Amino acid sequence: MKTSESINRRAFLQLTGSTGAMLVLGFSLTDCKGKEAQAASQLTNLSEDAITGRELNPFIIINSDGKIILMAHKPEMGQGTWQSMPLIIAEELEVTLDQVQIRMAKVEKKYGDMSVGGSYSVRGSWMDLRKAGAAAREMLTQAAANTWKVPVSECYAKEAKVYHKPSNKSLPYGELVEEAAKLQVPKEPKLKDPKDFKLVGQKIARPDIPLKVNGTAQFGIDVKVPGMLYVSVLRSPVFHGTVKNIDDTETKKIAGVKQVIQAERKLNNHKLYGIAVLADNYWAALQGKKALKVEWNTKDVDKVNTDQQYTQLRELTKTEGVTARKEGDFAAGFAKASKKVEAIYELPFAAHAPMEPQNCVAWVQGNKIDIWAPTQIPDSAKKELAEYLKIPEENITLNITFLGGGFGRRLFADAIMEAAYISKQANAPVKVVWTREDDMTGGPFRPGTVSSFKGGLDASGKVIALQHKVVAPSIMDNMFGSKDPKQRQDDGAMEGIKESSYEIPNISYQNIFAETTLPIGWWRAVYSTTTAFAHECFIDELAHTAKKDPLDFRIGMIQKNLRMKSLYTFLRDKSGWDKPLPKGWGKGVAAWEFFAGRAGHVVFVSKKPTGGLQIEKIVVAIDCGTAVNPDNVKSQVEGATVMALMAALRDSITFKDGVPQQTNFDNYRMMRMSEIPSIEVHLVPSVEKPDGVGEPGLPPLAPALANAVFAATGKRIRKLPFDLDTV
Repeated sequence: MKTSESINRRAFLQLTGSTGAMLVLGFSLTDCKGKEAQAASQLTNLSEDAITGRELNPFIIINSDGKIILMAHKPEMGQGTWQSMPLIIAEELEVTLDQVQIRMAKVEKKYGDMSVGGSYSVRGSWMDLRKAGAAAREMLTQAAANTWKVPVSECYAKEAKVYHKPSNKSLPYGELVEEAAKLQVPKEPKLKDPKDFKLVGQKIARPDIPLKVNGTAQFGIDVKVPGMLYVSVLRSPVFHGTVKNIDDTETKKIAGVKQVIQAERKLNNHKLYGIAVLADNYWAALQGKKALKVEWNTKDVDKVNTDQQYTQLRELTKTEGVTARKEGDFAAGFAKASKKVEAIYELPFAAHAPMEPQNCVAWVQGNKIDIWAPTQIPDSAKKELAEYLKIPEENITLNITFLGGGFGRRLFADAIMEAAYISKQANAPVKVVWTREDDMTGGPFRPGTVSSFKGGLDASGKVIALQHKVVAPSIMDNMFGSKDPKQRQDDGAMEGIKESSYEIPNISYQNIFAETTLPIGWWRAVYSTTTAFAHECFIDELAHTAKKDPLDFRIGMIQKNLRMKSLYTFLRDKSGWDKPLPKGWGKGVAAWEFFAGRAGHVVFVSKKPTGGLQIEKIVVAIDCGTAVNPDNVKSQVEGATVMALMAALRDSITFKDGVPQQTNFDNYRMMRMSEIPSIEVHLVPSVEKPDGVGEPGLPPLAPALANAVFAATGKRIRKLPFDLDTV
């Protein structure tokens, strides 16, 4: 998901604890424009008395007994924010992670945007968290200087203590907090020189991993509250279908079943309906759902068929769209080209398929709501829920748990809305758990796209004209409806294309709106997961037509964007691009820069003796600026690469008469560990501010793989997914 966020206020909070001295500091981060606990002790098994007397939980809490608590204000879904956010603070605060306790912050407005998406967590919070840590360090240092009656210039902080240089005496932070709390918070604290970083840039173990290994980490699906009823929901197999008739006779005979009621799932501007079975255990609820006999009203509902859908998308390529970028005169440039290339690329719909299916525990008690949920958007979900049930936002307590994967699926609050609706009707706390089939078929899906190209080269092989038309459903229109019906296209569909670093004199990049009634939404790296494949493969087609090395060809088209030029050069070196290949091998390259950052892949394939191809090695280069934790960067890039492999080589989501045909991991297959090829991840050395990590490693993989297939076989792949055994 692309987020647009600008920091326009930085306020510090200085509070005094009601049960002893406590220094509390926090920067207020602005709300994201557009898209962008039970208590925290359930996540950490730490006692609540560590923050007794505090309802508002800022980023830094230091008690007079020496306990230091750092608040993680971004949900943890495997991407590492439960470490990276506190680590940034700890760097400036001059403490090590083993000297602090990390708590998941409750959903409070003072934290600003608490959402995770768009690879924005570190790059969006970097400066504010550094300033929070630096301000606390300066106040503690000043407090020590005041205590010793010495110049503050003679004092320095290190490992949760302040030292006096001439005498080498020291005081721990806990003994300084009372004096520090009386001081004015510095508005512009001095930040450390990056060369002095002790934590940032180091390979430091993530503190959430032991919790996940030993089973003490609490995910949404683990939550239990007293008197809770388990819920399984039967939903219309065709989107937007409604209940016509229901026979729940057999359902009510099942031991443990308590109620059968209508369910409503609010998915942005849409309401989707089903029948909820409530029971005192999940098995009973699930069996009760299977026993239901429901007749659905789908008379006036669009029953989508994949083949017809893509026929329509291909037809739309013949029309004109909204121009996202125009330079020179494409028609004139194309007309005078010595060589011309045309192609159409097709990319499928896809499911998010996180390992933890959707779930939520909700307890609506009159004008008060308690929610426990694995969500990527805790603050906006709270706001949406308040509007949905017409309850004051301050009456809602939303507790964040660990997330078993997100990939954009948990940027939608529909599971929370559904659970709250059911709890209100049942007048009881409920735990709604989706089955794998519910999760796979319930949407929203990554939208499929079709890309149409025309490219022209002059006699020397230089690209002089390029047209790229992206035909795509609009996520924003599908979710919220367009304010201007004449402008329903999604600007996000052109991400990475309109900002392309390739310098071509005559270009025309257009977006053509395609209608769909299917629920669609952001998927890891959003539209770039489809359009990057098309764009980078077509660039390869142009390189082949020009009879030039595909890596040289790309570098030759970049003069101004030095980071992308350097990325390609770095990738060339790390991949050994110029070394001769064994017989039967092929190599392909692709790179992509978009809202989340920039990365590139080189893929090596070889012909198998029995036919088909196998992937020998994947080399990835990412320029993410300053890496907070290099190990975590590599892990995320590896994960993105594997997810891209799955989308390229496994299964797509298809529809027949409006019904999704892929329902579980037997026909929407994941990559198995034994199938993963060697993946090398290299970080471009950088002192730039942090950039995105979670998504940039996904878009370039598929085109690099397809380009390698062409190099090895001469067969051009223009449609995903495909089978390596049959190319």
